[in-house]
Amino acid sequence: MKLRVLGCSGGIGVNLRTTSFLLDHDILIDAGTGVGELGLTELAAIGHIFVTHSHLDHIACIPLLLDSVGFMRDRPLTIYATDETLEILKQHIFNWKIWPDFSVLPNAQRPVMRYQPIKLGETVALNGRRITAIPANHTVPAVGYHLDSGTASLVFSGDTTTNDALWEAVNKIENLRYLIIETAFPNSEKDLAILSKHLCPSLLGEELTKFKRDAEVFITHLKPGEIEPTMREIENLAGRPHPGMLLNNQEFDF
Repeated sequence: MKLRVLGCSGGIGVNLRTTSFLLDHDILIDAGTGVGELGLTELAAIGHIFVTHSHLDHIACIPLLLDSVGFMRDRPLTIYATDETLEILKQHIFNWKIWPDFSVLPNAQRPVMRYQPIKLGETVALNGRRITAIPANHTVPAVGYHLDSGTASLVFSGDTTTNDALWEAVNKIENLRYLIIETAFPNSEKDLAILSKHLCPSLLGEELTKFKRDAEVFITHLKPGEIEPTMREIENLAGRPHPGMLLNNQEFDF
């Protein structure tokens, strides 16, 4: 399996794109503004999107992707998410007011898009690739994802704050090679991090003491304008592991 980082920022700006990862050539993990970096042929090859939660920075390109290349496909693009997240997408995005309902276009028998609920702890197997929803703790219903090639694994936390259930799940993964975890705010905005259910470096440090696997750790979802001070605070955390900053176009083979 190969994961390519299309976007990993908590906002937009020059060279900043919001959360989206391309798994191999046909699966997206979230679909933020980073999806816009793909060409039409690449977009048309995407058959599955696994959504962590309903916030705009993680779903912004789903409507535009469907409109751009949905009719170039011979089968529906499948949106995987929890029941709660799918209901939000139905009510507030694909509602004919914000965007057309592509689950019934061009008709209900041959739609461009289909919804597939996924429950916490459930694994979806796609051509030997196993994708499992794992716990997240955010302001809306949310999950992270465990991606397992059979040889090695990568975990993406999604948006989350302190979360014992996440570490319980992660520490059971014997072949874990990479952990991508969010840290949205610097320590000076710890109150905002707590209110919005994100992490700041001090909270991240406390969380990483619960991490028992020997894997590389990368930081995502850094806020524009606060990247350097936040990463300096992360670099000064005591103990191991020492996280690195996730970068656009970074690739992980596992």
